[in-house]
Amino acid sequence: MGVLNRALRKSTRQKPQRIGRATVRGVELATRQSGGKIAADKGRVFVWAHGLLSSMAQEDAVRLLDWSAVAAHARLIRYDARSHGRSALDSDPSHLRWPELALDMLGLLDAFAAPHAVLGGVSMGCATALHAAVAAPKRVSGLVLVAPPTAWETRPRQAAFYRVASTLVGWTGLTPFRLLASLPGPGRNSPVASLQGALVESLAHADADAVMTAMRGAADSDLPDPTKLAQLHMPALILAWRGDPTHPVSTAARLSELLPRSDMHVAETLDDVRAWPLLVANFVRTTAREVAV
Repeated sequence: MGVLNRALRKSTRQKPQRIGRATVRGVELATRQSGGKIAADKGRVFVWAHGLLSSMAQEDAVRLLDWSAVAAHARLIRYDARSHGRSALDSDPSHLRWPELALDMLGLLDAFAAPHAVLGGVSMGCATALHAAVAAPKRVSGLVLVAPPTAWETRPRQAAFYRVASTLVGWTGLTPFRLLASLPGPGRNSPVASLQGALVESLAHADADAVMTAMRGAADSDLPDPTKLAQLHMPALILAWRGDPTHPVSTAARLSELLPRSDMHVAETLDDVRAWPLLVANFVRTTAREVAV
């Protein structure tokens, strides 16, 4: 960890994230870049996707990951998914299904002239990265899978909730804050309790049409077929937390079994979660080195 700690101390000299926009598959996506040109020239690119109803700004407010640790070793590309954050609204729920979002992620690689990259994301972003890896495995040098969502056997119940929730939003214009506040959340001692609270607060003024569309897309989505995941051979870092039924450890454990080159860590406390940036940065650094070789 000595190399990574030195990188963190040097992170204050990193250039700030560059805000831009990229047109991908007919939709303008808000993007941010950080990291050095040398890393990009060596093929060290890391593309990160946020979760359902989230955005780059919301992640920054929650401070889930310290991006300076990653940007010290790679060209970091973040973006708001369509109908999220500052990206353009897409009113077709079928375009918000996870396999479609995966095509957006791969489209970003084209937009930024990156032949391959480490792909990562949290929740919906995790699913996006997995579908992208299945669709174009030769372009994915590694996977960072944070808080894998409900999948396969546990997916139908969550999908039913999203369908009901999207209908309520459409009928009543119910704010996402009130909607999410009504859900049974993690216990106070859960590592995600404060993170969920920040998410709920940040969604208080979200666009109801965008929320409805995103939820309907999520309702019609699932992780890739297990047999296809078992055929992926790129390294994968799986980070899960306890106490969150929307992102059960069981999904992470199943992914760990399926992916031949996976390494899983389960956070028991919020301090464990705060240690994740170093794990991610180390993974990106070693994976980029492996690709270079």
